[in-house]
This record gives sequence, structure tokens and C-alpha cells, in this order.
Amino acid sequence: MIGSKAMLAIVAVLGLGAGGVAIQQGVFTRTQPTDAAAKAVLPVTIASSNGAHVFQVERATTAAEQARGLMYRTDLKPDGGMLFSPYPAEGGGPREANFWMKNTPTPLYILFIRADGTIATIAENTVPFSETPVPSREPVAAVLELVGGRAADLGIAEGDRVTWGK
Repeated sequence: MIGSKAMLAIVAVLGLGAGGVAIQQGVFTRTQPTDAAAKAVLPVTIASSNGAHVFQVERATTAAEQARGLMYRTDLKPDGGMLFSPYPAEGGGPREANFWMKNTPTPLYILFIRADGTIATIAENTVPFSETPVPSREPVAAVLELVGGRAADLGIAEGDRVTWGK
């Protein structure tokens, strides 16, 4: 039979272990675990009228990653973001896209990219936490989310060319 001190030690170890798991999964740190966060970043270049601008972005390739996007994220860097490619994740060629800002605390610029790599539409400074659809207005093959205001600061415009390693 296990003594009371031994039982107390077991309970303490199990409790600390559970707390460690909770911290690792973001329960106490207010961060959300994401598959994208564990991925390496991908360089994305936008060629605009005033030169090339390189961003180091995460890539959302699966339906689950694309559904989550940058939700809950407060750690976005000025030259970071997320590329949704291929879009849609299940394939089937370019189609009209509707994004939203549900559970997204940071304003974003959403760049909708045609199959030829040019920017079709830029949704500027989307409203945090909004569930109002943000439409591409035409079929697109990829979508790039950047920190709000960044594209304007760099002079990025509709028609500019976006490239990345496929």
C-alpha cells in the first residue's frame, strides 16, 4: 500500500505535468497552437513600381490551416504574414474568395492574387473580429495576408506581381 506522502508526491508530479501540458498548448499563455507556427517561413516577393519587397510568410496549404489563417495572432511582424496557396486548398482552379476577420485581433491587408501572379484586389485595413465577408471580386489562385497598412506604406498596388517558390 502506498503511504500518504508517496501519494501526495504522485499527485504533485501529475499536477505539474498537466500544468506543463497546458502551458505548452497555450492555455495559460493566451497563444493558440498552430501547425503554421511550426512551419518554416517562405519568402514572397512583390514587384511594385518602386522596387521589390520581400516578406517572410507562413504558408497555409490545407483546408484547416486556411480556415484558421491568422486568427488569434498578436505576434505579426511588419514583413511577415500568411500565404494561402494553393487557394482553395482542395484545388480545382481559381475561384472567387471571401475572407473574414473572425477572431483576428490585428487589422490586415488581404491581397487576392490571380493565377498569373498579379494582384487582383487589395482589401485594406480589414476590421479586427469582423464577420463581414471580404470578397476577392474575381477568381483568384492565392491570397496573401499582411499586417494592416504595410502594403500602402510600400506602395504595393493592384496589378503588381507576386512570386514565391511553388
